Amino acid sequence: MVTVNQQRVPRKRTYLMCSPEHFAVEYAINPWMDVATPVDRELAVKQWDRLRETLVGLGHEVHLLTPEPGLPDMVYAANGALMVDGSVYGARFKHEQRAAEAAAHRAFYESQGWRFIAPSETNEGEGDFAYVPEAHGGLILAGHGFRTEIPAHAEAQEALGRPVVSLHLIDPRFYHLDVALTVLDDSNIAYFPGAFSAASQRVLAQLFPAAVIADDADAMAFGLNLVSDGANVVLNSEATGLAGTLKAAGYTPVPVELAELKKGGGSVKCCIAELRH
Repeated sequence: MVTVNQQRVPRKRTYLMCSPEHFAVEYAINPWMDVATPVDRELAVKQWDRLRETLVGLGHEVHLLTPEPGLPDMVYAANGALMVDGSVYGARFKHEQRAAEAAAHRAFYESQGWRFIAPSETNEGEGDFAYVPEAHGGLILAGHGFRTEIPAHAEAQEALGRPVVSLHLIDPRFYHLDVALTVLDDSNIAYFPGAFSAASQRVLAQLFPAAVIADDADAMAFGLNLVSDGANVVLNSEATGLAGTLKAAGYTPVPVELAELKKGGGSVKCCIAELRH
């Protein structure tokens, strides 16, 4: 059972985002992308602006990555790296269409003076890595099955000095960890069990007995692709069921409309990398 705690305290976060001014669905590298479905880029920018304004309005700091022509998925800034305590483990994308994004992220992180560890293994940053700072002393949950390769889990552990728990994603609709699992606060998560192998489900149940469990409808609405400051949960407005569940658990849902960006296979969290420096 989820413990209701009405005293949930927000903590200021620092985020990285990238405007979708070049966003388009020009290729299909996940089940959500359909090159025949038109994208309203102007609307995508408006929806993205509203998301950014929502984060700033909640008291968070947002850094901006400069979008580059020819990289229509750069808006999904979460995929470029994983940062823990000022150290950055960079991304190496599976698909060639996104490969050049990695250099743009590296340039940003190095410009800030943070320690950057270049990857040898295929991984897609916070797309497949989630950091839970106070769970069992600080855990990195790591997905594999579609994008990030298992050897990257060991590489991330060495780079960042945090234990990594490998989780097997088995449903192609949930091709990244961040569409199937999210960190709600410093010690707890929400997830959709059906996205994971039976063994990974057992691991999650053991590690997080108080987790918020999402259903198929929540997951299909990209509800788990959210960001939380420990109290305020910014999530896709379509995920009304999950919003209710989170409210009952003592969180404050903050719905945002991201229908255009969903056409590329992403929502709130995909657009946001957390800078833990």
